[in-house]
Order: sequence, then C-alpha cells, then structure tokens
Amino acid sequence: MITFKSHSGIHTLKAEQILPISLEEAWSFFSSPLNLPRITPSDMSFKVTSEVDKKAYPGQIISYKVGILPGVRVNWVTEITAVKRLSHFIDEQRFGPYTMWHHEHFFEALPDGKTLATDKVSYKIPLGPIGNLMNILFIKSKLKHIFSYRAEKLTELFPND
Repeated sequence: MITFKSHSGIHTLKAEQILPISLEEAWSFFSSPLNLPRITPSDMSFKVTSEVDKKAYPGQIISYKVGILPGVRVNWVTEITAVKRLSHFIDEQRFGPYTMWHHEHFFEALPDGKTLATDKVSYKIPLGPIGNLMNILFIKSKLKHIFSYRAEKLTELFPND
C-alpha cells in the first residue's frame, strides 16, 4: 500500500509490503545499495556510479545517475545517515533534484517468519509553488509508479512458496 501526505511544505510517501522472507534475508537484500537498480524501473536508466563494496553503514556516500524525465538524466548523491542492523536505515539526498529527500527504510519480523518492509520518504521540491504544482501533476505519480514497480519486482524476486 502506498499513501501520501503533505505537511509544512514537505510531502511524505509511505509504502508497506509484506515479504515472504526472513528478517535476515530482507536486511541482506535491502542494505546492499547494489540491489537498488534491480528494483528500479528500467525507464529511469538508474545506475550506481560510485564504488560500493559494503552493505549500508553510517556516513556511506553513494552516487547515482538517474533519469527523471525522458532524455534527462541527473546526478544524485545520497548519504546513509543511520543504520540499526535488522531494524532500519536512513538515506538522505546530498545533491540531486530535490530540495530535501529523507528516506527511512524499516524492517519488522512478523510472527509467521515473513518481514514487513516499510519505506517512508519525506521530500521537498524546489521552485516553491511551481514545484508544488509539479508534484501534483507529475512527481507524485512518478514516485507512486516507482514504488509500485518496486513492490512488483520484490514479489517476483521473493515469491510466496
């Protein structure tokens, strides 16, 4: 399920998905930045451009190239600002298309051995009222598409047995 809320000029997306895998397996997959291209729509031409040889850790800087519009690719740099193994990690945009991007990734073991994965993205768009109009007309639906695609890919990667 994907929901959106707005508050104080900041927009928040929340996406939840139950995965039929253990907490350890979910953590192993999501804490590796190299898995992000596998769950990102191909039309975004998403590519990790920095050397990434470790799982997420606080202070880790990761750079990407990502298509935000057809024919328009931008550099995006994030920093992993917090990590609590088997619980959560946070990445924040340092350079890129948003004024602010704060992405919280949460993982919770469920009694049946499955894992609840929750993404909470708080973002602010530049250009004031024009940016807010862009959110209504384009950005919000693009983010919904990205997280819907991610849910579909995760279902393919981790099918119910």
